Amino acid sequence: MNRFNVTIARWRASAAATVLALGLFGAASAPSPANAAVGAPEKEELKLGFIKLTDMAPLAVAYEKGYFEDEGLYVTLEAQANWKVLFDRVVTGELDGAHMLAAMPLVAATGTSTAAEIISPLTLSYNGAAITVSNAVWAEMKKQVPMADGKPVHPISAAALKPVLESYKKAGKPFNLGMTFPIGTHNYLLRYWLAAGGIHPGFYAPAKGDNSGNLKAEAMLSVVPPPQMVPTMDAGTTVGYCVGEPWNQQAVFKGLGVPVMTSENLWPDGADKVFGITKGFAEKNPNTTVRMVKALIRASAWLDANNNANRPEAVRIIAKPNYVGAEERVLANSMTGTFEFEKGDKRPIPDFNKFFRGYYAYPYASDAVWWLTQMRRWGHIPEQKSDGWYLETAKKAYRGDIYLAAAKELIADGKMKAADFPDLSKDFSIKPPRKSPLDGIEFDARKPNAYLAQFAIGLKGSEQP
Repeated sequence: MNRFNVTIARWRASAAATVLALGLFGAASAPSPANAAVGAPEKEELKLGFIKLTDMAPLAVAYEKGYFEDEGLYVTLEAQANWKVLFDRVVTGELDGAHMLAAMPLVAATGTSTAAEIISPLTLSYNGAAITVSNAVWAEMKKQVPMADGKPVHPISAAALKPVLESYKKAGKPFNLGMTFPIGTHNYLLRYWLAAGGIHPGFYAPAKGDNSGNLKAEAMLSVVPPPQMVPTMDAGTTVGYCVGEPWNQQAVFKGLGVPVMTSENLWPDGADKVFGITKGFAEKNPNTTVRMVKALIRASAWLDANNNANRPEAVRIIAKPNYVGAEERVLANSMTGTFEFEKGDKRPIPDFNKFFRGYYAYPYASDAVWWLTQMRRWGHIPEQKSDGWYLETAKKAYRGDIYLAAAKELIADGKMKAADFPDLSKDFSIKPPRKSPLDGIEFDARKPNAYLAQFAIGLKGSEQP
């Protein structure tokens, strides 16, 4: 059967499902993201963007395993130069959707940009980032780091970085660190780590026309695209960075740097990347949206199935030049459950890259609230907001209703089982309170202002940058 006939057959089957849905729910509620009976895709040909990071894997797997085609979707995956280009192309409609930093869907919701509203119906990955410093910086930091059995004790505090900062300051040398996007996970994780060690990473002050992020900063942070992190540090432009994989392990393999912090030690099991689309796309193409999410849920589940048994195959897939394009041995270091710090200091971190296990790729409102607190802490949200505002804003951007429709369809299709998911009849959008292994501060998504009040460095209450 050729592609045209396959499409017609799928359309007829979907049309029959839509007629049934009309009878059950009434014309006004038939196929929409909130209902489990999804019709034919309104748009079949799709272009989805990604950045060359290991956590784009669900997109590659959904393509390579035929999950998109199972949904009547014909997808082109296209690598983007950097996060800004990717974000702008989703906003303008040049891309139908994309692999995104978990904070990106919160841009318009917070008023920090007038761009089109972005929503996320699915979390692509949890954890997965690290902070790496150059060999020269690590050699000085290591003098301050507690050791056990000849190896550094993790998590490593940025307090060990303070003497290095002082030496750079005395020598009149700049101390620059790289991150990938201002309203992005790596920026906020790096700021959290620095501040927890007593180093002020600086504020954004949009009301004052200062969007540098360097107001009151003791260390300078600047934007570097992920694939350029290692070359930039090698050139001496930066002395470290925060990014996803494989660019931390790449520094170790090349003998240029040492990772000192992995994100599950800072904020455990937090959303790092999400699948992002415009709200307008979802409203115009509700069936297509649910079908994309169905394919990506299947891919995420495959990636974590049987205690990561499929990860070696996933490594071979994303090693291809059209995806991440890195050496398989470098990708395997994190993707198969281990992580190397100093050369030879290889440790098991089975959840460094987590796609489905335990959290089901669901877009948790509590994860969005955490990112919103970091935006407030560093000035991207310049004014105090109520606790209710945080949850309301989170649920506008992280669309659990669309995910639920897709999950129910997968169960109805027989492609996944009800046992693969939590109880879909209950609200599980708020994770229980949890402490950071780094500083012991507990995050409760229902009390974001009380959470912010615990930090010595960062905006809280009615403070302004």
